[in-house]
Amino acid sequence: MLVHPAEANKPKSQNPQQDRYLAPITGLFTGLLIISNICSNRLVVVGPLEFDAGTLMFPLTYIFGDLLTEVYGYQKARRVIWTGFVALFISALCLYLASLFPAPVGYETAQAWDQAMSLTPRIVLGSLIAYLFGETANAIALAKIKYKRYGGPGFRFIASTLVGQTLDTLIFASIAFLGVLDQRLWLTLVVSNIIYKVGLEIVLLPFTLFCLGRLKKFEGDLGDDQILENPSLNPFKKSSPVGGQGT
Repeated sequence: MLVHPAEANKPKSQNPQQDRYLAPITGLFTGLLIISNICSNRLVVVGPLEFDAGTLMFPLTYIFGDLLTEVYGYQKARRVIWTGFVALFISALCLYLASLFPAPVGYETAQAWDQAMSLTPRIVLGSLIAYLFGETANAIALAKIKYKRYGGPGFRFIASTLVGQTLDTLIFASIAFLGVLDQRLWLTLVVSNIIYKVGLEIVLLPFTLFCLGRLKKFEGDLGDDQILENPSLNPFKKSSPVGGQGT
């Protein structure tokens, strides 16, 4: 059978089953990200630890980030990270716009809502920058460790989380709270965040590995073989096909 030259030059389609869980994972990742960002305005005490309430759920986004990089590869994980960044920005903008309009007369809860949902510019800026650099550092660390064949998935998850969460916490706490909180409380906040976030990754590791096994069963291991051909992990470069060069 004759094949049109244009059709012959098209890349072969991938397994149609691949990436079928990428969209729901992206949705859950983005939803958790927005909710944790809104909760960051509230400081809480959990036993001996003190941190913002967003920390209670934010580490779960790193579990999703680990699964994305491990199963789908760095390039796709990077696109999801940027999707989350845009969603964070839009959610902060929407909350700001909602506060600009006056509430109806008699709507007694308006002031309480404004106080609870308002996000200061420092928290918004800190959240955006910390998220982008922290999640990207997590993905890069995991991809590098996987490429170098250092340890198994469990080691990669914990090591990359330690890198990403430490960077995320330092950036966010510095931009949002440095100079606002006294030095003791600021340091306590940073240390508590890191201990809690990495500790939660360790506690949930069996669940993460179970999810990893299920995902690989259905999706395969797309992994990061493209690093062999295209070693650039620059988060600001445009994604390129395997063996291609980013722009």
